[in-house]
Amino acid sequence: MRVSLRVGFTGTRQGMTTKQKLGLSQTLRYLHGMFHHGDCIGADIEANGIARSLNYGVEIHPPIDSRYRAWCSSMCVHSRKPYLERNHDIVDVSHLLIACPAGPEILRSGTWATVRYARKTGVPVIILEP
Repeated sequence: MRVSLRVGFTGTRQGMTTKQKLGLSQTLRYLHGMFHHGDCIGADIEANGIARSLNYGVEIHPPIDSRYRAWCSSMCVHSRKPYLERNHDIVDVSHLLIACPAGPEILRSGTWATVRYARKTGVPVIILEP
């Protein structure tokens, strides 16, 4: 049985490992709904492709700084915002956050800051280790 949810995603500009891509694909197969990401190069664009291949609707929350933007297409593109605010928006609209970090938790990491915010606000988090 598939459950319809708003799934948020966070990852790094370096992209996902093969293990993380497989884990994301396997996790999303059991869910269904809208997939929210931050439209950056690396993990966001890779996750976008996986979500679309599984027939998810995709909503994009782009950054105000377009230097690392992936420019994914979507029927729903939210207003551009600074990274931290945009990441909070993704968490705030999500029933579940999936995170693909580059390694163990560190400070000064947008991915880990998003995970910490989700935990603080009570949004369940699935961390796919590299």
